[in-house]
Amino acid sequence: MKRRHLLVLTTLLGATTLTGCDRVRGWLGQDAAGGAAGGFNAVDITGVDYAQGLALPDVDGKPRSLAEFKGKVVVVFFGYVHCPDVCPTTLAELAEIKRQLGTDGQRLQAVFVTLDPERDTAPMLKAYVQGFDPAFVALRGTPQQVADAAKSFKVFYQKVKGSTPDGYLVDHTAGSYVFDPQGRVRLFARYGMPVADLTADIRKLLAGG
Repeated sequence: MKRRHLLVLTTLLGATTLTGCDRVRGWLGQDAAGGAAGGFNAVDITGVDYAQGLALPDVDGKPRSLAEFKGKVVVVFFGYVHCPDVCPTTLAELAEIKRQLGTDGQRLQAVFVTLDPERDTAPMLKAYVQGFDPAFVALRGTPQQVADAAKSFKVFYQKVKGSTPDGYLVDHTAGSYVFDPQGRVRLFARYGMPVADLTADIRKLLAGG
């Protein structure tokens, strides 16, 4: 992991007061309100009727879908490049989890969906995400495509006015969706859960759990 991103991870994981896009109001429904189930550390959402698929262009304009990643555990996270805390921490954690998985790390695929396609240009988004890991995939659709994708995952987001027109933040659901190697959504990993716990969950899914 690059030194800059390791510093982001170690600093922010120890923070007790979070700012910016960390002011979130996610809506996952009652099925995700009661904590972990099924022997997982993250929230077990197996069988829910949302987060059933994702199809958006990547930063090179190529249409991508989750179906192409079957055989891997896929972690989908919605965020944006200018996010001050949640997004870089989450991406740094996923890079660290991939490292901890060793050879199985090649079977972990992170997919980052920008909620701010108006500011997050394709070159900017590509450099940002691949700075954490070259294999991480970034998706960027039109504002309407992004809105539809967020709705299908029950992801909340809204702009928060800043001091300048382009200085806004985006409040958003601060958690990740985890898909098993068969392409089924299985877990919702809340922001801030220990890296070791999510690593254990991913190992379990890779083993057929």
